[in-house]
Amino acid sequence: MNGLKKLALAATAVLAVPQLFSQASVVGTEAGKLQGVTQGPVESFKGVPFAAPPVGDLRWRAPQPVQPWSDVRQANAYSADCMQVPFPSDAAPLGTKPAEDCLYLNVWRPAGTKADAKLPVMFWIYGGGFVNGGSSPAVYDGSKFAEKGVVFVSANYRLGHFGFFAFPELTKQDADGMVGNYGFMDQIAALKWVQKNISAFGGDPTNVTVFGESAGGFSVSMLLTSPLTLRLFSRAIIESGGGRTNLGGPRYLETSLPNGPPSAESVGIEFARSVGVDGTGKDALDQLRQLSAEKVLGNLNMATMNQPGYAGPMIDGRVVVSDPQSVYLAGAGWHVPLMIGTNSMDIGFGFAPNKEALFATFGANREKAIAAYDPTGNGDLRAVQYQVAMDRFMVEPARFVASVFASEGLPAYEYRFSYVAKSMRSKWPGAPHATEIPFVFDTVQAKYGNELAPEDEKIAQAMLSYWVAFAKTGDPSTGNTLAWPRYTPETDMLMNFTANGPVAEKDPLKARLDATAAYVTSSAPPSAPKPPSRP
Repeated sequence: MNGLKKLALAATAVLAVPQLFSQASVVGTEAGKLQGVTQGPVESFKGVPFAAPPVGDLRWRAPQPVQPWSDVRQANAYSADCMQVPFPSDAAPLGTKPAEDCLYLNVWRPAGTKADAKLPVMFWIYGGGFVNGGSSPAVYDGSKFAEKGVVFVSANYRLGHFGFFAFPELTKQDADGMVGNYGFMDQIAALKWVQKNISAFGGDPTNVTVFGESAGGFSVSMLLTSPLTLRLFSRAIIESGGGRTNLGGPRYLETSLPNGPPSAESVGIEFARSVGVDGTGKDALDQLRQLSAEKVLGNLNMATMNQPGYAGPMIDGRVVVSDPQSVYLAGAGWHVPLMIGTNSMDIGFGFAPNKEALFATFGANREKAIAAYDPTGNGDLRAVQYQVAMDRFMVEPARFVASVFASEGLPAYEYRFSYVAKSMRSKWPGAPHATEIPFVFDTVQAKYGNELAPEDEKIAQAMLSYWVAFAKTGDPSTGNTLAWPRYTPETDMLMNFTANGPVAEKDPLKARLDATAAYVTSSAPPSAPKPPSRP
């Protein structure tokens, strides 16, 4: 065979292979036109700016409008995730290099979607303790949601000192009071982008479901209880996001409660001194804005987040008006359908030296707690303490929030994720924090690779189906063979995702959670200011 004939045959073979990627149709947004990528049944638009780069003089300011562009912008790759020190054991490792210029979002939709399709929208908020996380991890890919008829959006938000920082001069300069919680402001700005632009992608701006995990779940609570989120979403899902008042008391922007933690501003002053900046006025703030991003970042991540000089989210009076528990109990949050739950081996922090000290923290409910957590008296201290800490931090707060919504006549659905991937059953006695995410997204192949088992895929398909049904109708049972009962305090029913599949059952942890609820109520910190009524 001569050389020309070989080349011709090779070219024919290449043309015969299906093209996995192609350019998607052009979509117009308020700032300019975008062209994404089509892969099979899904179109994606990645790296879409929703706010100006928060650098230079825009560091520690509310997100500002995007500079429009005239050419068609290629939206074919993730932009940088927000500035952070990646966490070595992160369950969702980043796919991009972090940078301070990071306010970008991503959109997935069914291929060929028309602008008038009015498909339901799901808006994902990642976790990471407000110091780690991003929208680029492979397990956060929204393709499977798009295949189910959803327009899926994920967005970055500022983290660490960039996202949550208070300083007297910032408070003085901002007459609108939009200071401190810049990461939350980013989330709200991205949701406003959705309201203005998602219809061009075929999404319905009146049917937006916000959902997030861990810090992302806490963020959903913030969105549910902030006066600045009116009509930005219509349903909410909280995955391992707490919901009770932190037992140490909330941190305030300028002042602190009696015996509470220092104010966020005083923490900001402490941080400034740690990087060589003295004073609290304009010159000091200018110096802080001139610091390199690396200097501001330091070594802050999930392993070091309790270091002095970092405040985290705070009660600022504009974005966050009070702690979530106080807002929920006042009936001042947004009244929307809710899904909420936790994992069977979720996160919690306990440091009691022995069981006597641990159960003494329950006070008058000590015997009730012993009967629930250690009825034989033979339980291992670490195991019992972990259960107590997990229930206080995650599990009981989820039931509390579900009960508040249900008592107001709202559709509320509670879940527990107890499924452990087949390859991990010899290592994990339960489902650790964040392990439900690849099952919700049906990205288990990206997570477990060659160790993925058919039963893992089956649970992933079931969970995705329930989450999508809730986004479409407000009822996760729609179209699913096993009905998911609405939560009420009287029935205490939840959906448990187990090794045997989804199981609708009474909460098997009721005795533990009742003991913890009594403890939380009796150990509440000083009351926060009463939140304003809903607008």
